[in-house]
Amino acid sequence: MSLGRIHLRDFVIVKELEIEFSKGFTVLTGETGAGKSILIDALQLALGSRSETGFVREGASKAEVCVEFTPSADLKQWLVESGFDAQDEWLIKRVIEPQGKSKAWLNGSPITTGQLKSIGEQLLDIHGQHAWQSLTKAEAIRGLLDAYAGVDTATLKASWDAWRATLHTLQEAQAAQSTRQEAHERLVWQIAELEKLSPALDEWQDLNAQHQRLSNAQSLLESAQIALAALQDDEVGALTRLFKAQETLQASAHIEPEFAQLSDILVSALAQAQDAAHSINSWLKSVDLDPQGLADLDARLSLWMGLARRFKKTPEALHPTLLEWQQQLAELSQSLDLEELQKQAHAHQALYLKAAKAVSLSRAQAAPALAQAITQAMQGLGMPGGVFEVALQPLDTPSRHGLEDVSFLVAAHPGSSPKPVSKVASGGELSRIALAIAVTTSQLGSTETLIFDEVDSGVGGTVAHTVGSLLQQLGQDRQVLAVTHLPQVAACADQHWVVSKIRDQTSTYSSVHQVQGVERELEVSRMLGGEAKSEASRAHAKEMLHLSAQSSATTARSKMMPDVPKLTQVTKATKASPLAQPNKVKRSKS
Repeated sequence: MSLGRIHLRDFVIVKELEIEFSKGFTVLTGETGAGKSILIDALQLALGSRSETGFVREGASKAEVCVEFTPSADLKQWLVESGFDAQDEWLIKRVIEPQGKSKAWLNGSPITTGQLKSIGEQLLDIHGQHAWQSLTKAEAIRGLLDAYAGVDTATLKASWDAWRATLHTLQEAQAAQSTRQEAHERLVWQIAELEKLSPALDEWQDLNAQHQRLSNAQSLLESAQIALAALQDDEVGALTRLFKAQETLQASAHIEPEFAQLSDILVSALAQAQDAAHSINSWLKSVDLDPQGLADLDARLSLWMGLARRFKKTPEALHPTLLEWQQQLAELSQSLDLEELQKQAHAHQALYLKAAKAVSLSRAQAAPALAQAITQAMQGLGMPGGVFEVALQPLDTPSRHGLEDVSFLVAAHPGSSPKPVSKVASGGELSRIALAIAVTTSQLGSTETLIFDEVDSGVGGTVAHTVGSLLQQLGQDRQVLAVTHLPQVAACADQHWVVSKIRDQTSTYSSVHQVQGVERELEVSRMLGGEAKSEASRAHAKEMLHLSAQSSATTARSKMMPDVPKLTQVTKATKASPLAQPNKVKRSKS
């Protein structure tokens, strides 16, 4: 997995430029303020960093950043699972509007900044010029050691959070014991009162319907008797009259055919009337005025209404209220069970201690190996005899991060005792220590593209050549890009791009072009500080380029970058390293 090409249009002070990256070690150089770090900003933006209004070149309607890369098998699988088509080459395009809003696409399909960040974490590993500042921060130091050891602290933090939450619940229960007891007793009484009624779901509606029928039973009986008499009276009943009308029409049907149809209608009506009379008669035989049942219904309805008034609820709400109070009582009873809460707290504490001890063991194994690796890297960075230590100090009380503090100690000179980095190292030494850490962790990481943004600040001379050689060695196995102002570093590169600031009659903008041969000699000569066209500076630059081209990778590795002790737990150290996180390095436009 590697970067292939970056194309910018109307980005900051860039009108339009394109760089095609190759494998190996590539440097970007140029005068101060030419815009070297703008390219790093563009890469970070393409891979999910926050867009800003200042990214759009003055007078332009929008800025565009396009990045081509070849995905690894793992990244390709992640992209497919995220809904993107599987292809061998990928193109990310991000467009920024003057107001700072932006849109992004991957091979023409919309993609979120969160997804871009996930890609960026696997594609790029950026080491910034201010990385040394993290050496004084406890969280960054601890994260670096954990990353080197391949420690995942997610289980540790989750078990800590669960333990603290249980302790908090236990402490609340202990502090509010008397108040909770009163609430418990009140709920018990209220539930007992409602359970005397035992209100069932929809019972209130059923009771009202039954009461309505029983309270009107006498009136219903009289209505049924009158209706039955109207149907069955021998002289004037509806059945008798219907029968007589039907017979009369039927008798004359042979004279008037229409009477036959009317007779049939009356036959149907007569049958329905007879059915109605039969049903009324059956109801009268089964009806029971049931005065006792009515009295019982009156009593139960009165109980419902009385409890509803007492608890200031509607009758319909009594059933759900009982269920709610029963649930509250169950929860309150559980919270009052201090013994059970204490058992839960002890169980979560045991889980935390198990996870914390596992993390402590991994840290204890990784600390000396990391210290040795960084110490060896320091020897070639102008700190001969310097010693780097990773100290683990047990905490008096456990923390969310484990059972120990992690600190970096350094002895910058032979014979001196290791002390905290911030107290014994100068600014230049801090930069070199940070570079030693970056190189060490980069050796162990899996990210294919490494970017160093002026991490060589504060060094020079022989140390500068060592830095260049180290980056050159990294470039044998990785794609390495460095923004530098040191000619010694630039001379070690496999590919050299120069960023220039161009002024015309209307604007100022940055341009970039690759230099080779004589052009490269002139650029290195300029970086040396002499006259670029002078014979002396040209000769010096030519010699530096020749020596760098002739340097042996094996010799450089054995002298300046010894094999780093590896642990079985070490996996993707750089990816999680706080000193090597993409999209987190603030830099000035240079």
